[in-house]
This record gives sequence, C-alpha cells and structure tokens, in this order.
Amino acid sequence: MIRAAVVGATGIVGQQFLVALKGHPWIEVKALAASERSAGQSYRKAITDPATGAVRWFCDEPPVEDVMDMPVVNATELSTNGIDLVFSAIESGPAKTLEPQYAAEVPVISTASAFRYEDDVPILIPGVNPGHARLLAAQRKRRGWKGFITPNPNCTTIGLAVTLKPIYDAFGLNSVIMTSMQAMSGAGRSPGVIGLDILDNVIPFIPGEEDKVQRETQKILGVIEGDAIRPAPFVVSCSCSRVCVLEGHTEAVFASTRKPADVASVIKAMREYDGGLAGLPSAPAHLIHVSEDPFRPQPRLDRDNEGGMATTVGRVRQDAALPNGIKYVLVSHNTKMGAARGAVLEAEMLIHDGYIG
Repeated sequence: MIRAAVVGATGIVGQQFLVALKGHPWIEVKALAASERSAGQSYRKAITDPATGAVRWFCDEPPVEDVMDMPVVNATELSTNGIDLVFSAIESGPAKTLEPQYAAEVPVISTASAFRYEDDVPILIPGVNPGHARLLAAQRKRRGWKGFITPNPNCTTIGLAVTLKPIYDAFGLNSVIMTSMQAMSGAGRSPGVIGLDILDNVIPFIPGEEDKVQRETQKILGVIEGDAIRPAPFVVSCSCSRVCVLEGHTEAVFASTRKPADVASVIKAMREYDGGLAGLPSAPAHLIHVSEDPFRPQPRLDRDNEGGMATTVGRVRQDAALPNGIKYVLVSHNTKMGAARGAVLEAEMLIHDGYIG
C-alpha cells in the first residue's frame, strides 16, 4: 500500500483528494497538512467553524470519517518519513517553495501551476502522454531529488487535450481554436462575489487561463527531445469565459487537420481511443464518450459520465472556415478529472509503471 500525505487538506481540492482516496485499493492517506491556522488540530476541528459549529466541507459527498480524527500538521513542517507520495493541493505561491522540499525525498503530484512550464517537468494526462513520464529521471538528476514533481494540467486543458489526442494521432493538426464556457467552481470559493458577478451574466475573461491552455496543450501533445519536451507544432488559440454553471467546463473546438478527416472517421477515432488505462482503479472504461444527440453534451447531464472521469463530445461536424476543418463541443468535469480525481489517476499510472513505490 502506498502511503500518501495530502497537503492543503482543509481546502476544496484537498477535500476532493480525501473523497477520491477513500477506500482506495492502492493508496492510503497517512498524513494531512495545511496552513498554520489549521495545524495542531484534528481534521474534524480544523474544518469546523468554532463560532457556529458549521462544518466547512465543500464536496457533495459526505466528510470522510476515516480522516476526521487525524492530526493536521503545518505544511511547512511536514515530514516525509513514512510517506511514499505527496498530493499537493496548495496555491502556486507556496507550492513554489514547499513542493521542492517534499520532492527532495518523495514524489509530488500537484494541482498547482507552479512548475508546469519548467523544461524538465512533464504535465501528465493518463491515457494521453504517459511516455512523458520518462522525463522524471532527468528532473531527478538535474535537481538532485529522490522524488519528483509532476503537476496536473489546468482543468480547461484536460478535456481539450484528451479529445485532440486521437485526432492528432490519426490525422495530424494544423491549428486549434477553442472557446470555453467554464463552470463557477473553477474559480474556487469566493463567498458572495463570484455568484453576484456571474448571475444573469457571462464573464469574458479569466486571467491567465488562455495562455495556460495554449501552452499546456502543445506541451502535453509534444514529444520528448533530450531532457525536455518539444511542443506540438500546431497553433492553439482560445478564448475563455466563465458562465453560470456550477461544475463542468464546456468547450467549442474548431480543428484544422493535416489529412482530410470526415465526421464519421473522427467519431470512430474518438470512440476507439482507450488510452491503455485498463487496470487502473480510477480509470473510466472510455476516456471519450461521443453523443450524436444534437443537444448534447450539456454540463448538467454529462459532467458525471463515468464518475466525472470521461470527457463527453457531441455536435461533431465539418467546418468550412478552416482547411480540413472539424468542429465539436465537449464537456469535461473540472473538479473531478480536472482536479483531484485526475491527480489520483495520474498516481495510479505512475505506480503501475514503476515510478512510485
């Protein structure tokens, strides 16, 4: 059994990790860490408002009783003795400092963007670019670490990269244009403000989001050359907006393929793409679901397909505005495959392939 620590355990993503790891057949939570404010308390006390007794638990699933009486330690003082793996659910600022401290001794799988764009750091999506894990040996050697850091992609990138992979493999890509309609939960929890801003509204700008999606998609679908990744050569352009949906990112994708691709061939490539995830406990049976209902996918109806781990595609059509143009709509669960559950799936892949354990 792999012994794991969850850092940032009292926050939204940390709680999602605890739900995703409940009863896991390969991984057991052995330590919890958070900010100084929560340190020294039981987890139950750390997430309970002392004034009102309200439990600050943000997942749809009930609190995980197995961890409620575990002590919470200060993230700056977390010892990796007796720990095989750290799941990091902290913001990018503290991640820059803390994650290398942990990685000096053990592997770190992070939901932060702090190290995504370093040359020796792969951005892994199980079923899409598992071969990029070879870069971890170069990372360890260069930095003198016993462990490593591998971050999740941005939650908007995941659905796009997953659906482009079979198209890229079968037909090549010249360019990709994407417009996102992103769920409120992707912004985290900002009491009152986000809800008041977005009700009866669309927010047409998410700071930093478009650049992240563009860079990460090219890196994820790139190839290893030496001790770095050469980004995929196709151009990615996107416009990202926030909409009044709780969970599930919707994206309209327009792709120009190198070889001509008809609708039936694209649907076939997506449906047949399995990513080689058989045997991983959190893996969906199919990475991509394709619907031929013209009114699907919809976030409310499709975000939870395969436990929120599958990306659902619909409205696959030819596009006359682009050379060899194909367009489609996707829905991807931003707080499941796009966050903690996706990171747990990544851990399972790395355990299976011998990088952890």
